[in-house]
Amino acid sequence: MEKESSEHSVRAIERALQILDCFDARNPDLGLTEIAQRVGLHKATTHRIVATLLNRGYLVRSPDNQKYRLGLRLASLGSLVTSQMNLRRDSLPYLKQLVERFGETSDLSIFDNGEVLYVEVLRSNHALNIAAAIGQRLPLHCTASGKVFLAHMPPAERGKYLVPPLLSFTAKTITSPEKLGLQFQEILDKGYGLDDEEMEVGIRAISAPIFNQEGKAIAALSIPSPISRMPDQRILEVAAGLMETTLLCSRRQGWNG
Repeated sequence: MEKESSEHSVRAIERALQILDCFDARNPDLGLTEIAQRVGLHKATTHRIVATLLNRGYLVRSPDNQKYRLGLRLASLGSLVTSQMNLRRDSLPYLKQLVERFGETSDLSIFDNGEVLYVEVLRSNHALNIAAAIGQRLPLHCTASGKVFLAHMPPAERGKYLVPPLLSFTAKTITSPEKLGLQFQEILDKGYGLDDEEMEVGIRAISAPIFNQEGKAIAALSIPSPISRMPDQRILEVAAGLMETTLLCSRRQGWNG
């Protein structure tokens, strides 16, 4: 029964996507009968799917109220994809500068669905190279970039991602929301976040936020390194350089703070 339900859900998603694909520059407005014919579905089935897409903002009614057109929800998703592509493009020169300046890998990440998503990584020339993979996802509470994102969230939103039990990856992973809360204030005060062997033994990472024109932390630049190359006395030096770079990145995104 569970398998049948899953297959039905997949079919429903496929049909919804087929309906969205019906619309293009030559056919921006389509009636229910036209949509049903294009996707080869019964009109009643088409109506149910269209109604769902309408309620979710993926479709809207045409001015004459007789047809449908693509909704602003799709525009916002497209805008998000475009902004991420622009962010990657704009950040590449700065990532290169960080690698050349500190001789360590640098990466660009965004907050996505409760996780850190790495969207660009430039590796150092060291034989021992610490780097996430593009497309890799890591937890928020035990990564430098994740803690930066959490620190810049409103407390109510942050609480949704700090529900115990938080996974422990090493002996130094902080799993107490209260203790993490103290770190978040430090991050806001200092301007950078630190993962001190909290995700992986022997690895430290420093991260700083990139802000958009509204002052929202939309991304983070991070420098991970073996602890042997990131002793205590080097953290402030790397953090200062990282914050100088993220300030320039933020200016490119329209931030004037």
